Amino acid sequence: MWEQQIQYFKDYHCLVPDLPGHGLSSSTDFSIHHTAEEILSLILTKAQGKKVILIGFSLGAQVAIKILSMNTDIVDYAILNSALVRPIPLANKIIKPTIWLTYRLTKNRTFSKLQAKQLYISEQMFETYYKETNNMERNTLINILEENMSFSIPKDFSRSKSKILITVGDQEKKMMKKSVLDLMDKTIHCKGIIIPNVGHGASLSEPELFNKIVDAWIHDRELPNGLVPIKR
Repeated sequence: MWEQQIQYFKDYHCLVPDLPGHGLSSSTDFSIHHTAEEILSLILTKAQGKKVILIGFSLGAQVAIKILSMNTDIVDYAILNSALVRPIPLANKIIKPTIWLTYRLTKNRTFSKLQAKQLYISEQMFETYYKETNNMERNTLINILEENMSFSIPKDFSRSKSKILITVGDQEKKMMKKSVLDLMDKTIHCKGIIIPNVGHGASLSEPELFNKIVDAWIHDRELPNGLVPIKR
């Protein structure tokens, strides 16, 4: 899902790890805390004094927030795209029965194509997406959703020294936009923006614009025109 970013930033050392429970790591148990520990260890091993840029989308953005809270000095620039930080009431009570009823639909190509369209998965990427969703066990999916919907901002996030850009699509749900404000309230080293005409998945739906946003942010330049700044 980060292929177009890797191509654009070909002069950088890009690391794109599978999250546990996803992709080629589908048999691995997932937790945001454990995943953050693993990726932080990878960063510490690879960085060796170089500047570190951390980018996360959705579940990955939650992991990135956890990393910024666990080590407040290691990341120079961070881009958090569509991070939910408001726990959804009763989520843990409804996720399991809902997934038990709907899990078989993930094996259906027609349903998966509808899902892929919602997530801005291209036709070229669909077969990989379909294969990987088929490989995900029901309990893994339940576990991931429970982690995602119960996530809140860690207490040490406010201590992060990273320069943080927080983004959300203007067509996303109100809870996602409120999450941006919650994150901005916790640290002074950040800026929040709304990306116009996009829902949950700006890096996939508008890769050219998203890449320009990242490029400007990590070089301390003005962000592209047309973005809507979020006021505190």
